[in-house]
Amino acid sequence: MAKLVFGMNQSLDGYVDHLEMQTGPVLFRHWIEHVRGLAASVYGRRMYETMRYWDEDRPEWRAEHREFAAAWRRQPKWVVSRSLKSVGPNATLVGDDVEAVIRGLKARLVGEIAVSGPDLARSLTDLGLVDEYRLYFHPVVLGRGKPFFAGPRPPLRLVSTDSVGEGTARLTYVPA
Repeated sequence: MAKLVFGMNQSLDGYVDHLEMQTGPVLFRHWIEHVRGLAASVYGRRMYETMRYWDEDRPEWRAEHREFAAAWRRQPKWVVSRSLKSVGPNATLVGDDVEAVIRGLKARLVGEIAVSGPDLARSLTDLGLVDEYRLYFHPVVLGRGKPFFAGPRPPLRLVSTDSVGEGTARLTYVPA
């Protein structure tokens, strides 16, 4: 049975904004290995549209960008959206019965399934489907933006802390 994990980069004050936080080489390597090791990913519409950047090679990319793109493209993806009509390669659109689809993925896959997007994570948490939260704190304070948690959560229990490069700390929590 797979484990559903919600993890994202965020500021010290809890906001997620990839344009405001720099990912250094050590942390970028961490994300390459993380994506490479996933069984699958589940995206909300906005996060999926952001990640579609990796679907096409760009001439300005360095070798590690190409490596991340290759790992991302290989990974099976499910995209939860009522507004999208189609999704890109290696992706499946989920418009209805999200709970049944995610429960099915968890039952048939082995390993980790990443959930990406705070609003989707909130919905899946409300359904009791998120098994772990990974908060990657960057040493910046934004004071505004989209919060990592899109709503109140039941109590969580800290299970690990790690330094993952360039001043970034990862805190891992499970539902208490």
